[in-house]
Amino acid sequence: MSSSRPLDRLQDIIDNCDNVFKYTKGLDERSYETAPQMVRDAVEPCLQRISEAAYKLGDSIDERHPNVDWLGFRGIGNILRHGYDILDNKIIWATVSVELPALKASAIKERDFIKRKSAQKDNQGPER
Repeated sequence: MSSSRPLDRLQDIIDNCDNVFKYTKGLDERSYETAPQMVRDAVEPCLQRISEAAYKLGDSIDERHPNVDWLGFRGIGNILRHGYDILDNKIIWATVSVELPALKASAIKERDFIKRKSAQKDNQGPER
């Protein structure tokens, strides 16, 4: 089921990506693993919110942005909630460092496309 508020969901993804980038600035895989627990405690809820927003967008976005592992992003929230005791920081870091930049770029493109489409519709005026 797709969201009736896709712009909000896309902005949630963008904002949470930015937060993760802020929390992990200057880190690499090794330093993420040895960073204070509060870094991971900040990153993981952002990934959960990204997962929920991706889920609420529905799967129609998958075809328009095939470079993103939307299914993986939808599923990571379940892993973070239910498999927290077996989390692998290497997988989290790969998600943060490799997958999130592509996700954010696609979310921005989709958001901007929807805004342009809406503006064009508004500029056409009422149908006759």
